[in-house]
Amino acid sequence: MAKSKKTVFFCKECGYESSKWLGQCPGCKEVGTFVEEPMGAKTNNNIRRGLINNKPVTINQVTADDEERITTGFGELDRVLGGGVVPGGLILVGGDPGIGKSTLLLQVCRNMSNNGKKILYISGEESLKQIKLRANRMGQFSDNLSLLSETSLDIIESVILETKPDAVVIDSIQTMLREDIGSAPGSVSQVRESTNFLMQLAKGNTIPIFIVTKEGVVAGPRVLEHMVDTVLYFEGDRHAAYRIIRGVKNRFGSTNEIGVFEMSSEGLREVLNPSEFMLDGRPEDASGSVVACLMEGTRPMLMEIQTLVCKTNFGMPRRTAAGLDYNRVNLLMAVLEKRMGMPLSAYDAYVNIAGGIRLNEPAADLGIVMAIASSYKNRPIDEDTIVFGEVGLSGEVRAVTMPEQRVSEAKKLGFKRCIVPAVSMKTIGKMEGIEILGVENVNQAMNLV
Repeated sequence: MAKSKKTVFFCKECGYESSKWLGQCPGCKEVGTFVEEPMGAKTNNNIRRGLINNKPVTINQVTADDEERITTGFGELDRVLGGGVVPGGLILVGGDPGIGKSTLLLQVCRNMSNNGKKILYISGEESLKQIKLRANRMGQFSDNLSLLSETSLDIIESVILETKPDAVVIDSIQTMLREDIGSAPGSVSQVRESTNFLMQLAKGNTIPIFIVTKEGVVAGPRVLEHMVDTVLYFEGDRHAAYRIIRGVKNRFGSTNEIGVFEMSSEGLREVLNPSEFMLDGRPEDASGSVVACLMEGTRPMLMEIQTLVCKTNFGMPRRTAAGLDYNRVNLLMAVLEKRMGMPLSAYDAYVNIAGGIRLNEPAADLGIVMAIASSYKNRPIDEDTIVFGEVGLSGEVRAVTMPEQRVSEAKKLGFKRCIVPAVSMKTIGKMEGIEILGVENVNQAMNLV
Protein backbone atom coordinates (compact mmCIF):
# COMPACT_ATOMS: atom_id res chain seq x y z
CA MET A 1 0.00 0.00 0.00
CA ALA A 2 1.42 3.39 -1.03
CA LYS A 3 2.24 5.80 1.76
CA SER A 4 0.08 8.91 1.75
CA LYS A 5 1.86 12.18 1.00
CA LYS A 6 2.47 14.35 4.03
CA THR A 7 0.74 17.71 4.10
CA VAL A 8 1.15 20.86 6.15
CA PHE A 9 -1.10 23.85 6.77
CA PHE A 10 -0.17 27.46 6.01
CA CYS A 11 -1.81 30.75 6.95
CA LYS A 12 -2.45 32.58 3.67
CA GLU A 13 -2.11 35.96 5.40
CA CYS A 14 1.19 35.69 7.28
CA GLY A 15 2.61 32.31 6.19
CA TYR A 16 2.45 30.68 9.65
CA GLU A 17 3.05 26.93 9.31
CA SER A 18 1.29 24.21 11.31
CA SER A 19 1.07 20.44 11.17
CA LYS A 20 -2.71 20.58 11.69
CA TRP A 21 -5.57 22.85 10.69
CA LEU A 22 -6.32 25.75 13.06
CA GLY A 23 -9.39 27.94 13.11
CA GLN A 24 -7.42 31.03 14.18
CA CYS A 25 -3.85 31.76 13.18
CA PRO A 26 -1.55 32.13 16.23
CA GLY A 27 0.64 34.53 14.25
CA CYS A 28 -1.70 37.17 12.78
CA LYS A 29 -4.87 36.21 14.73
CA GLU A 30 -6.93 36.00 11.53
CA VAL A 31 -9.78 33.48 11.39
CA GLY A 32 -10.27 30.90 8.64
CA THR A 33 -7.01 31.61 6.81
CA PHE A 34 -5.36 28.15 7.00
CA VAL A 35 -4.99 26.19 3.75
CA GLU A 36 -3.58 22.72 3.20
CA GLU A 37 -0.50 22.22 1.06
CA PRO A 38 1.48 19.06 0.26
CA MET A 39 5.00 19.05 1.64
CA GLY A 40 7.55 18.89 -1.15
CA ALA A 41 11.05 17.52 -1.13
CA LYS A 42 13.52 19.31 1.10
CA THR A 43 15.73 21.75 -0.69
CA ASN A 44 19.40 22.27 -0.09
CA ASN A 45 19.48 25.49 1.90
CA ASN A 46 23.28 25.52 1.84
CA ILE A 47 23.21 26.80 -1.72
CA ARG A 48 23.55 30.55 -1.19
CA ARG A 49 23.70 31.70 -4.85
CA GLY A 50 26.57 34.09 -4.42
CA LEU A 51 26.45 34.70 -0.66
CA ILE A 52 29.78 33.05 0.19
CA ASN A 53 30.81 35.08 3.25
CA ASN A 54 29.23 33.07 6.06
CA LYS A 55 31.70 34.01 8.83
CA PRO A 56 30.74 36.58 11.47
CA VAL A 57 32.61 39.90 11.47
CA THR A 58 32.51 42.88 13.82
CA ILE A 59 30.31 45.80 12.87
CA ASN A 60 33.31 48.13 12.54
CA GLN A 61 34.80 45.87 9.87
CA VAL A 62 31.78 46.36 7.64
CA THR A 63 31.94 49.24 5.17
CA ALA A 64 28.58 50.69 4.15
CA ASP A 65 29.22 53.53 1.75
CA ASP A 66 26.20 54.99 -0.03
CA GLU A 67 25.71 52.96 -3.17
CA GLU A 68 24.81 54.61 -6.42
CA ARG A 69 21.11 54.12 -6.95
CA ILE A 70 19.59 53.31 -10.31
CA THR A 71 17.01 55.84 -11.47
CA THR A 72 13.72 54.52 -12.83
CA GLY A 73 13.14 57.48 -15.12
CA PHE A 74 10.12 58.51 -13.03
CA GLY A 75 10.81 61.15 -10.40
CA GLU A 76 7.61 60.17 -8.59
CA LEU A 77 8.67 56.54 -8.28
CA ASP A 78 12.24 57.45 -7.32
CA ARG A 79 10.88 59.58 -4.46
CA VAL A 80 8.85 56.66 -3.11
CA LEU A 81 11.87 54.33 -3.38
CA GLY A 82 14.02 56.78 -1.43
CA GLY A 83 16.06 58.13 -4.36
CA GLY A 84 16.07 55.23 -6.81
CA VAL A 85 16.55 51.46 -6.98
CA VAL A 86 19.18 49.98 -4.65
CA PRO A 87 21.38 47.32 -6.33
CA GLY A 88 20.47 43.92 -4.93
CA GLY A 89 17.11 45.11 -3.60
CA LEU A 90 13.97 42.98 -3.78
CA ILE A 91 10.92 45.15 -4.53
CA LEU A 92 7.33 43.88 -4.27
CA VAL A 93 4.67 45.73 -6.30
CA GLY A 94 1.04 44.96 -5.41
CA GLY A 95 -2.36 46.33 -6.33
CA ASP A 96 -5.79 45.45 -7.65
CA PRO A 97 -6.12 43.68 -11.03
CA GLY A 98 -6.08 46.10 -13.95
CA ILE A 99 -4.71 49.02 -11.91
CA GLY A 100 -1.58 49.31 -14.08
CA LYS A 101 1.21 47.40 -12.28
CA SER A 102 2.53 45.70 -15.42
CA THR A 103 2.19 48.92 -17.42
CA LEU A 104 4.20 50.89 -14.86
CA LEU A 105 7.00 48.33 -14.68
CA LEU A 106 7.19 48.00 -18.46
CA GLN A 107 7.59 51.78 -18.66
CA VAL A 108 10.26 51.62 -15.95
CA CYS A 109 12.06 48.99 -18.03
CA ARG A 110 11.82 51.29 -21.05
CA ASN A 111 13.27 54.26 -19.16
CA MET A 112 16.12 52.26 -17.61
CA SER A 113 17.02 50.52 -20.86
CA ASN A 114 17.06 53.83 -22.75
CA ASN A 115 19.56 55.06 -20.14
CA GLY A 116 21.96 52.26 -21.05
CA LYS A 117 20.96 49.65 -18.46
CA LYS A 118 20.47 45.98 -19.41
CA ILE A 119 16.97 44.98 -18.29
CA LEU A 120 15.33 41.57 -18.30
CA TYR A 121 11.51 41.45 -18.22
CA ILE A 122 10.18 37.97 -17.33
CA SER A 123 6.47 37.23 -17.70
CA GLY A 124 4.72 34.07 -16.67
CA GLU A 125 1.29 35.30 -17.76
CA GLU A 126 1.83 36.78 -21.23
CA SER A 127 3.54 35.61 -24.39
CA LEU A 128 6.26 37.72 -26.00
CA LYS A 129 3.82 38.94 -28.68
CA GLN A 130 1.33 40.05 -26.03
CA ILE A 131 4.03 42.03 -24.22
CA LYS A 132 5.04 43.61 -27.53
CA LEU A 133 1.46 44.63 -28.27
CA ARG A 134 1.28 46.34 -24.88
CA ALA A 135 4.63 48.02 -25.46
CA ASN A 136 3.72 49.41 -28.89
CA ARG A 137 1.57 52.18 -27.38
CA MET A 138 4.41 53.36 -25.13
CA GLY A 139 6.87 54.41 -27.83
CA GLN A 140 10.29 53.20 -28.91
CA PHE A 141 12.24 50.66 -26.84
CA SER A 142 15.98 50.09 -26.72
CA ASP A 143 17.67 46.79 -27.53
CA ASN A 144 18.93 46.80 -23.94
CA LEU A 145 15.51 45.45 -22.90
CA SER A 146 15.16 41.67 -23.21
CA LEU A 147 11.93 39.70 -22.83
CA LEU A 148 11.46 36.17 -21.52
CA SER A 149 8.24 34.19 -21.17
CA GLU A 150 9.01 31.50 -18.59
CA THR A 151 7.72 30.11 -15.29
CA SER A 152 10.51 27.73 -14.22
CA LEU A 153 12.82 29.43 -11.74
CA ASP A 154 15.68 27.06 -12.59
CA ILE A 155 15.64 28.26 -16.20
CA ILE A 156 15.20 31.87 -15.06
CA GLU A 157 18.25 31.56 -12.80
CA SER A 158 20.43 30.26 -15.61
CA VAL A 159 19.30 33.10 -17.92
CA ILE A 160 19.99 35.75 -15.27
CA LEU A 161 23.45 34.36 -14.48
CA GLU A 162 24.26 34.16 -18.19
CA THR A 163 23.03 37.61 -19.26
CA LYS A 164 23.93 39.53 -16.06
CA PRO A 165 21.21 42.22 -16.37
CA ASP A 166 21.22 45.44 -14.33
CA ALA A 167 17.61 44.84 -13.21
CA VAL A 168 14.97 42.11 -13.49
CA VAL A 169 11.14 42.23 -13.45
CA ILE A 170 9.13 39.12 -12.48
CA ASP A 171 5.47 39.31 -13.55
CA SER A 172 4.03 37.71 -11.53
CA ILE A 173 5.32 35.71 -8.56
CA GLN A 174 2.14 33.60 -8.46
CA THR A 175 3.05 32.04 -11.82
CA MET A 176 6.60 31.07 -10.85
CA LEU A 177 7.36 27.38 -10.22
CA ARG A 178 9.97 25.55 -8.16
CA GLU A 179 10.28 22.00 -9.44
CA ASP A 180 11.26 20.61 -6.02
CA ILE A 181 8.11 21.97 -4.31
CA GLY A 182 5.21 19.53 -4.57
CA SER A 183 2.39 22.07 -4.89
CA ALA A 184 0.72 24.10 -7.62
CA PRO A 185 1.96 27.57 -8.71
CA GLY A 186 0.39 30.33 -6.65
CA SER A 187 0.16 28.24 -3.47
CA VAL A 188 1.60 29.53 -0.22
CA SER A 189 4.58 27.18 -0.26
CA GLN A 190 5.41 27.90 -3.92
CA VAL A 191 5.20 31.67 -3.47
CA ARG A 192 7.25 31.64 -0.30
CA GLU A 193 10.00 29.40 -1.68
CA SER A 194 10.07 31.25 -5.02
CA THR A 195 10.49 34.59 -3.25
CA ASN A 196 13.27 33.19 -1.07
CA PHE A 197 14.96 31.85 -4.21
CA LEU A 198 14.79 35.28 -5.89
CA MET A 199 15.98 37.03 -2.72
CA GLN A 200 19.17 34.95 -2.65
CA LEU A 201 19.64 35.53 -6.37
CA ALA A 202 19.27 39.31 -5.96
CA LYS A 203 21.54 39.62 -2.91
CA GLY A 204 24.21 37.27 -4.23
CA ASN A 205 24.54 39.04 -7.59
CA THR A 206 23.57 42.63 -6.56
CA ILE A 207 20.78 42.64 -9.14
CA PRO A 208 17.59 44.53 -8.19
CA ILE A 209 14.48 42.44 -8.81
CA PHE A 210 10.92 43.76 -9.09
CA ILE A 211 8.23 41.24 -8.15
CA VAL A 212 4.60 41.73 -9.18
CA THR A 213 1.98 40.11 -6.97
CA LYS A 214 -1.73 39.65 -7.55
CA GLU A 215 -4.37 40.50 -4.94
CA GLY A 216 -7.18 38.20 -3.88
CA VAL A 217 -5.43 34.86 -4.44
CA VAL A 218 -4.46 32.17 -1.94
CA ALA A 219 -0.97 33.53 -1.39
CA GLY A 220 -1.54 37.19 -0.63
CA PRO A 221 1.18 39.86 -0.37
CA ARG A 222 1.44 39.44 3.43
CA VAL A 223 3.25 36.17 2.91
CA LEU A 224 5.99 38.13 1.13
CA GLU A 225 6.13 41.43 3.02
CA HIS A 226 8.62 40.24 5.64
CA MET A 227 10.96 38.76 3.01
CA VAL A 228 11.36 41.65 0.58
CA ASP A 229 13.18 44.97 1.03
CA THR A 230 10.47 47.26 -0.32
CA VAL A 231 6.70 46.93 -0.65
CA LEU A 232 4.88 49.26 -3.05
CA TYR A 233 1.09 49.36 -3.40
CA PHE A 234 -0.51 50.76 -6.54
CA GLU A 235 -3.81 52.38 -5.53
CA GLY A 236 -6.71 54.12 -7.21
CA ASP A 237 -9.91 53.43 -9.07
CA ARG A 238 -9.16 51.80 -12.40
CA HIS A 239 -12.08 53.75 -13.90
CA ALA A 240 -10.49 57.06 -12.80
CA ALA A 241 -7.53 58.77 -14.48
CA TYR A 242 -5.13 59.01 -11.56
CA ARG A 243 -3.08 56.34 -9.79
CA ILE A 244 -1.10 56.54 -6.54
CA ILE A 245 1.91 54.42 -5.69
CA ARG A 246 2.59 54.23 -1.97
CA GLY A 247 5.54 52.77 -0.08
CA VAL A 248 4.28 50.48 2.70
CA LYS A 249 7.71 49.12 3.62
CA ASN A 250 11.14 50.42 2.62
CA ARG A 251 14.44 49.39 4.16
CA PHE A 252 16.27 52.06 2.18
CA GLY A 253 13.99 55.08 2.55
CA SER A 254 10.86 56.64 4.02
CA THR A 255 7.45 54.95 3.92
CA ASN A 256 5.52 58.24 4.00
CA GLU A 257 6.06 59.31 0.39
CA ILE A 258 3.61 58.77 -2.47
CA GLY A 259 3.88 59.10 -6.23
CA VAL A 260 0.97 60.29 -8.36
CA PHE A 261 0.43 59.13 -11.95
CA GLU A 262 -2.19 59.70 -14.60
CA MET A 263 -3.34 56.90 -16.88
CA SER A 264 -3.37 57.81 -20.57
CA SER A 265 -3.57 55.94 -23.87
CA GLU A 266 0.26 55.89 -24.05
CA GLY A 267 0.64 54.54 -20.51
CA LEU A 268 1.23 56.26 -17.19
CA ARG A 269 2.31 59.88 -16.91
CA GLU A 270 3.74 61.59 -13.84
CA VAL A 271 1.64 64.21 -12.07
CA LEU A 272 4.27 66.68 -10.92
CA ASN A 273 1.78 68.99 -9.20
CA PRO A 274 -0.93 66.82 -7.61
CA SER A 275 -2.61 69.77 -5.87
CA GLU A 276 -3.34 71.54 -9.13
CA PHE A 277 -4.49 68.27 -10.67
CA MET A 278 -6.91 67.49 -7.82
CA LEU A 279 -8.42 71.00 -7.79
CA ASP A 280 -9.00 71.09 -11.54
CA GLY A 281 -12.70 71.67 -12.30
CA ARG A 282 -13.56 72.99 -8.86
CA PRO A 283 -16.98 74.75 -8.86
CA GLU A 284 -17.26 78.47 -8.11
CA ASP A 285 -19.59 79.94 -5.47
CA ALA A 286 -20.89 76.53 -4.44
CA SER A 287 -21.85 75.83 -0.85
CA GLY A 288 -20.36 72.81 0.88
CA SER A 289 -17.00 73.06 -0.91
CA VAL A 290 -13.78 73.71 1.05
CA VAL A 291 -10.12 73.21 0.17
CA ALA A 292 -7.98 71.53 2.83
CA CYS A 293 -4.31 70.53 2.88
CA LEU A 294 -2.89 67.14 3.85
CA MET A 295 0.70 65.93 4.01
CA GLU A 296 1.92 62.78 2.30
CA GLY A 297 5.44 62.37 3.59
CA THR A 298 7.19 65.65 2.80
CA ARG A 299 4.71 66.66 0.10
CA PRO A 300 1.74 68.93 0.80
CA MET A 301 -1.38 68.16 -1.25
CA LEU A 302 -4.47 70.34 -1.54
CA MET A 303 -7.80 68.51 -1.65
CA GLU A 304 -11.36 69.69 -2.20
CA ILE A 305 -13.82 68.47 0.43
CA GLN A 306 -17.42 68.43 -0.83
CA THR A 307 -20.48 67.98 1.35
CA LEU A 308 -24.21 67.91 0.76
CA VAL A 309 -26.54 68.32 3.74
CA CYS A 310 -30.30 67.99 3.20
CA LYS A 311 -33.31 67.26 5.40
CA THR A 312 -34.01 63.56 5.77
CA ASN A 313 -37.25 61.92 4.73
CA PHE A 314 -36.81 58.98 7.07
CA GLY A 315 -36.61 58.44 10.80
CA MET A 316 -32.89 57.73 10.68
CA PRO A 317 -30.71 60.16 8.69
CA ARG A 318 -28.40 58.75 6.07
CA ARG A 319 -24.65 59.41 6.26
CA THR A 320 -22.21 58.64 3.43
CA ALA A 321 -18.44 59.25 3.38
CA ALA A 322 -16.38 58.69 0.22
CA GLY A 323 -12.62 58.97 0.72
CA LEU A 324 -12.97 59.60 4.47
CA ASP A 325 -13.44 57.60 7.64
CA TYR A 326 -17.19 57.24 8.12
CA ASN A 327 -16.88 57.23 11.92
CA ARG A 328 -14.78 60.38 11.85
CA VAL A 329 -17.46 62.21 9.89
CA ASN A 330 -20.11 61.17 12.43
CA LEU A 331 -17.88 62.38 15.25
CA LEU A 332 -17.37 65.81 13.67
CA MET A 333 -21.09 66.17 12.97
CA ALA A 334 -21.76 65.47 16.66
CA VAL A 335 -19.30 68.25 17.56
CA LEU A 336 -21.17 70.66 15.27
CA GLU A 337 -24.51 69.72 16.82
CA LYS A 338 -23.27 70.07 20.38
CA ARG A 339 -20.95 73.09 20.09
CA MET A 340 -22.62 75.02 17.25
CA GLY A 341 -26.26 74.12 17.86
CA MET A 342 -26.85 72.72 14.38
CA PRO A 343 -29.68 70.10 14.43
CA LEU A 344 -27.85 67.71 12.09
CA SER A 345 -29.56 64.65 13.57
CA ALA A 346 -32.51 65.46 11.31
CA TYR A 347 -30.39 65.84 8.14
CA ASP A 348 -28.78 63.50 5.65
CA ALA A 349 -25.09 64.19 5.05
CA TYR A 350 -22.92 63.16 2.11
CA VAL A 351 -19.17 63.87 2.27
CA ASN A 352 -16.79 63.31 -0.63
CA ILE A 353 -13.13 63.95 -1.43
CA ALA A 354 -13.00 65.17 -5.03
CA GLY A 355 -10.61 63.15 -7.17
CA GLY A 356 -11.12 59.93 -5.25
CA ILE A 357 -8.06 60.09 -2.99
CA ARG A 358 -8.36 58.50 0.45
CA LEU A 359 -7.83 61.11 3.19
CA ASN A 360 -6.98 59.89 6.70
CA GLU A 361 -5.05 62.80 8.22
CA PRO A 362 -6.65 64.63 11.21
CA ALA A 363 -5.63 67.95 9.64
CA ALA A 364 -8.70 67.65 7.40
CA ASP A 365 -11.08 67.89 10.39
CA LEU A 366 -11.53 71.65 10.22
CA GLY A 367 -12.18 71.50 6.48
CA ILE A 368 -14.83 68.80 6.95
CA VAL A 369 -16.55 70.78 9.72
CA MET A 370 -16.63 73.99 7.69
CA ALA A 371 -17.83 72.20 4.55
CA ILE A 372 -20.73 70.61 6.46
CA ALA A 373 -21.66 73.96 8.02
CA SER A 374 -21.44 75.68 4.63
CA SER A 375 -23.82 73.18 3.05
CA TYR A 376 -26.20 73.29 6.03
CA LYS A 377 -26.46 77.10 5.89
CA ASN A 378 -26.23 77.13 2.08
CA ARG A 379 -23.52 79.77 2.22
CA PRO A 380 -20.47 79.30 -0.01
CA ILE A 381 -16.99 79.80 1.44
CA ASP A 382 -14.62 82.13 -0.39
CA GLU A 383 -12.86 80.09 -3.09
CA ASP A 384 -9.53 81.78 -2.25
CA THR A 385 -9.62 80.36 1.31
CA ILE A 386 -7.90 77.20 2.51
CA VAL A 387 -8.29 75.63 5.96
CA PHE A 388 -6.59 72.90 7.97
CA GLY A 389 -6.52 71.82 11.59
CA GLU A 390 -7.52 68.96 13.88
CA VAL A 391 -10.84 69.36 15.74
CA GLY A 392 -11.32 67.95 19.26
CA LEU A 393 -14.54 66.91 20.94
CA SER A 394 -14.74 70.25 22.76
CA GLY A 395 -14.68 72.09 19.45
CA GLU A 396 -11.08 73.23 19.90
CA VAL A 397 -8.74 73.43 16.90
CA ARG A 398 -5.46 71.64 17.54
CA ALA A 399 -2.06 71.96 15.89
CA VAL A 400 -0.94 69.86 12.92
CA THR A 401 2.47 68.92 11.59
CA MET A 402 4.41 71.04 9.07
CA PRO A 403 1.99 74.00 8.88
CA GLU A 404 4.53 76.22 7.07
CA GLN A 405 4.82 73.82 4.14
CA ARG A 406 1.03 73.67 3.87
CA VAL A 407 0.70 77.46 3.74
CA SER A 408 3.52 77.70 1.18
CA GLU A 409 1.73 75.23 -1.08
CA ALA A 410 -1.50 77.21 -0.80
CA LYS A 411 0.33 80.44 -1.64
CA LYS A 412 1.98 78.82 -4.66
CA LEU A 413 -1.44 77.86 -6.06
CA GLY A 414 -2.84 81.38 -5.64
CA PHE A 415 -4.89 81.16 -2.42
CA LYS A 416 -5.25 84.49 -0.61
CA ARG A 417 -6.33 83.44 2.89
CA CYS A 418 -5.42 80.52 5.13
CA ILE A 419 -7.25 79.55 8.34
CA VAL A 420 -4.94 77.59 10.62
CA PRO A 421 -4.79 76.54 14.30
CA ALA A 422 -3.81 79.47 16.52
CA VAL A 423 -1.06 77.40 18.18
CA SER A 424 0.63 77.00 14.77
CA MET A 425 0.98 80.75 14.12
CA LYS A 426 4.41 80.92 15.76
CA THR A 427 5.70 78.12 13.56
CA ILE A 428 4.44 79.66 10.33
CA GLY A 429 5.62 83.22 10.84
CA LYS A 430 4.83 85.96 8.33
CA MET A 431 4.40 85.32 4.62
CA GLU A 432 3.90 87.89 1.91
CA GLY A 433 0.95 87.51 -0.45
CA ILE A 434 -1.31 85.42 1.78
CA GLU A 435 -3.37 86.27 4.86
CA ILE A 436 -2.91 83.80 7.71
CA LEU A 437 -5.62 83.66 10.38
CA GLY A 438 -5.32 81.59 13.55
CA VAL A 439 -8.38 80.13 15.27
CA GLU A 440 -8.71 78.43 18.65
CA ASN A 441 -12.07 76.74 18.15
CA VAL A 442 -14.74 75.97 15.58
CA ASN A 443 -16.83 79.04 16.49
CA GLN A 444 -13.98 81.41 15.58
CA ALA A 445 -13.46 79.63 12.28
CA MET A 446 -17.16 79.96 11.40
CA ASN A 447 -17.16 83.68 12.20
CA LEU A 448 -14.25 84.27 9.82
CA VAL A 449 -16.10 82.81 6.82
